[in-house]
Amino acid sequence: MNSYTLAGRGSRLLLRLRLNGQRRLNSTKPQDQAKDVPSRSTTIPGPGMAWIEPLKEPFRAYGRMQHRSPYITQLSTTLIIYFLGDLSAQKVASDEPYDPSRGLRALIIGGISSIPNYKWFMFLGNHFNYKSHARSIATKIVINQTFFTPCFNTYFFGMQSLLSGQTLAQTKQRVIDTVPVSWKNSWKLWPAVTAFSFTFVAPQYRSVFAGVIAIGWQTYLSWLNMKAQKEEDERATVSAAKAPLTAPSTALPAA
Repeated sequence: MNSYTLAGRGSRLLLRLRLNGQRRLNSTKPQDQAKDVPSRSTTIPGPGMAWIEPLKEPFRAYGRMQHRSPYITQLSTTLIIYFLGDLSAQKVASDEPYDPSRGLRALIIGGISSIPNYKWFMFLGNHFNYKSHARSIATKIVINQTFFTPCFNTYFFGMQSLLSGQTLAQTKQRVIDTVPVSWKNSWKLWPAVTAFSFTFVAPQYRSVFAGVIAIGWQTYLSWLNMKAQKEEDERATVSAAKAPLTAPSTALPAA
């Protein structure tokens, strides 16, 4: 047997081994191949992160609701937020029993403003987006604090006054007493909330994230409104006490 015969047999043997290996690879079941490849979607969290999984499902359900019926979801969420905020404010700021009329006013105010507020933040999220993320966030914060916050606070306190039966002059005084201080204090909270929301929170979850923060903020606004109302009542009492009494006329009719 010469060298050419051995070389030919060796080539055929090598080709046969390659074909057999390719057949085995092709015959492997897809599920068997998947066992060797880690999947991100089926990764089981470690013991330290397992507690997060039950918390994700309510947010996923809310995101699905928000996608299907954004207006109904927003209205329902806002009513819950305003009810809890007013309930908390009445418990914190007053020793008197719960006043359902105040709670009803809060629900009316929240219900009217829910959809416009939702539209505003959708507009804010879709605009002022620049190449620089820091510039985008700073612009959104400045525009929100300059335009939305004072307008909303004026609406909130003005409606609180009007729905409680106050006159236009009294409503104007309520706005003067509450809007500047509430706008000033809003800078301590909402810029950070806005920056975090537009940086880390997905659009479908931003309303519920802001809503959780807004429960505490609505508590503060309701407390500030009740405080202003008490001060106005005290001023009215003092003014009434200082007013001169009108003496009845004792003059005799002319003869």
